[in-house]
Amino acid sequence: MLAGGRASRLGGADKPALLVGERSLLASVIAAAAAAGARVVVVVGPPRPGLVLTAGRLRVVREEPPGSGPVPALRRGLAEVTAPWVLVLAADLPFIRAGHLTSLLAAAAGARPAAGAGPAAGAVLADDTGRPQWLAGCWPTAALRSACSGYRGGSLRGLLGPLSPVILGPSPGQPGPPPWLDCDTEDDVRRARAWSGDPAGPGPGVPQ
Repeated sequence: MLAGGRASRLGGADKPALLVGERSLLASVIAAAAAAGARVVVVVGPPRPGLVLTAGRLRVVREEPPGSGPVPALRRGLAEVTAPWVLVLAADLPFIRAGHLTSLLAAAAGARPAAGAGPAAGAVLADDTGRPQWLAGCWPTAALRSACSGYRGGSLRGLLGPLSPVILGPSPGQPGPPPWLDCDTEDDVRRARAWSGDPAGPGPGVPQ
């Protein structure tokens, strides 16, 4: 999962370390991956104290140079992957759970190309407007490596879109907070904390 970046819209706060409920954003995503059966969880970003993985192994690595963007971070994380399938996740998804991740894997494993498209590879969540959340997806490792090797841009959409992934949108009447919600802004963090029932308000790093 990608846990670097500058969090410029959060005043430079360490976004993955922000608390929503009783856990940091990063810890919530790690827990979801572990519960979904991930054998290894690779975090691309600076070391952070207190990270615990109860099942499997945790590796923390850095992209070079640090803060160079999501595509270099993805390449660095892929260098640690030996499994045939890989989940590519942001570190700021407080409501993603194991069930969402296993659904992504099932959709990716059964992917079929759309009419007129190239071979389908992978699956990603989409928000309630149909916009893909490129950092909430599952991909065949070989296809992702191949795409990375020939890509010179810096956009995840530019890298992943041509793979024609299955798009998993919200189910009608889906209960609970949305799994695709990422905490990019102060308002996002406040909304996530309200959904979680967190009485602490914005908290450290999120100005009033």
